[in-house]
Amino acid sequence: MVRIQRRKLLASCLCVTATVFLLVTLQVVVELGKFERKKFKNSNLKDGHAQMEEEPIHLHPLLKREGLILNRKKTLAADSYPIMLWWSPLTGETGRLGQCGADTCFFTINRTYLHHHRTKAFLFYGTDFNIDSLPLPRKAHHDWALFHEESPKNNYKLFHQPVITLFNYTATFSRHSHLPLTTQYLEGTEVLKSLRYLVPLQSKNNLRKSLAPLVYVQSDCDPPSDRDSYVRELMTYIEVDSYGECLQNKALPQQLNGPASMDAGDFYRILAQYKFILAFENAVCDDYITEKFWRPLKLGVVPVYYGSPSIADWLPSNRSAILVSEFSHPRELASYIQQLDHDDRLYQAYIEWKLKGEISNQRLLSALRERKWGVQDIKQDNYIDAFECMVCSKVWDNIRLQEKGLPLKRWKADITHLSCPEPTAFAFSPLAPRRSSLREMWIPSFQQSKKEAQALSWLGCPACLHPSPQNQCFLNTATFLPSTQDLCSRCTSLEQTRGSFTKSMENEEKTTPHLVWTGKNLFWQAPDRDCCRARGETV
Repeated sequence: MVRIQRRKLLASCLCVTATVFLLVTLQVVVELGKFERKKFKNSNLKDGHAQMEEEPIHLHPLLKREGLILNRKKTLAADSYPIMLWWSPLTGETGRLGQCGADTCFFTINRTYLHHHRTKAFLFYGTDFNIDSLPLPRKAHHDWALFHEESPKNNYKLFHQPVITLFNYTATFSRHSHLPLTTQYLEGTEVLKSLRYLVPLQSKNNLRKSLAPLVYVQSDCDPPSDRDSYVRELMTYIEVDSYGECLQNKALPQQLNGPASMDAGDFYRILAQYKFILAFENAVCDDYITEKFWRPLKLGVVPVYYGSPSIADWLPSNRSAILVSEFSHPRELASYIQQLDHDDRLYQAYIEWKLKGEISNQRLLSALRERKWGVQDIKQDNYIDAFECMVCSKVWDNIRLQEKGLPLKRWKADITHLSCPEPTAFAFSPLAPRRSSLREMWIPSFQQSKKEAQALSWLGCPACLHPSPQNQCFLNTATFLPSTQDLCSRCTSLEQTRGSFTKSMENEEKTTPHLVWTGKNLFWQAPDRDCCRARGETV
């Protein structure tokens, strides 16, 4: 009898175990199915085009039902809230409801929402902004929003007025942006005041027996700022330890080689031994300030800075950095650094603010206090979340105005939202070695981007696509921004514009006109229609 009870108990346990195993296995299959579907969609977006149809996947009826429920929820969300379409697949999210205070928007990278009646805004990541892949023709109720925190060398087109003024909202490194990202590399005031890595001055003086007064760490060589040319010239007047691939004369420990080690404690401790760090940006733009500037301030080292012309507005105190722009030649800069190196009292004046924990710059303090995002802070939104919510809230503001029958508020970027001059090369003497990358690559790249920007200024001209009886195409001003209406009033007839009309009959299946960039000309193609090229000019 006891044996029978034991067998029954064992059989019950086996049944429970098998049931649990099956449930766990089913859950794993469900999650893998979600992952594969997401991966499949993302892979189709890598080339900038959405996949309109997918091969049917044969799943268990339970999984099919779950997929249908998820898709139904996304459809209901898209039909109930304004749609914010990421034209650049930055977030990788095919559909998500985002709560922005009292406002809710549907965020997606799925381009099938292009013509959805609730699509209100297109979000662009600056590096991925290409003139041959844009949501055109642009509709009157479509806002464009730009997120670009990176160097201009990633996409020079954005730094010209005809392009930046295409956007209604911006989040850039400029203080004038609708969502300024100027302090994107600074966690807060506490890291500036921290003495964690500070090496006492007396110890630094002792280390000078084996270390140079200056350290330089760069592996992105010959960028648009031409910083390597300056440092190369500076090295002829003062000793510099250079650890990176650019102008290298000293090696880092093997475990610190690679970009991932740039925020490692051991790397910080090496830099903290030096008195001065050459903090040179890869581009010269107002408010473009990277970790190259903030890092030495965190470590208690004096930055010798070259980059943003407006850097004085962001210093923790009036005497916390040496600005290269204040010296007419590297020789003068070297002389000044040598003076500080030999005079502890003069050197100490540059780190006094840190020793006392005093930040006197009210602009910097206000920017950190008022920003709506955090840096490496899980308690705060990141700047992409803040950007999405800024656009969502502004879209909702206009929806509420429209419901009340009031005029809509129009937002528009201007040239101050991204301001960078044309790259220029240093030329200290005819005998100084000079790199040709700036002349051969960066300056021509900037000039070419200027031409492409000009082509984009005619973005709305072909949008009318309604040829008049005189074979003319006039601007439909309702579909374009005011900033370029004067540039694109009309495209005249074939004889007057030296071939400005093209007739495209190839893509009969396409019902939407599309932009074509040949490298020289920007024009529209549409079936059975005469289309204007951008003024008919070669750009």
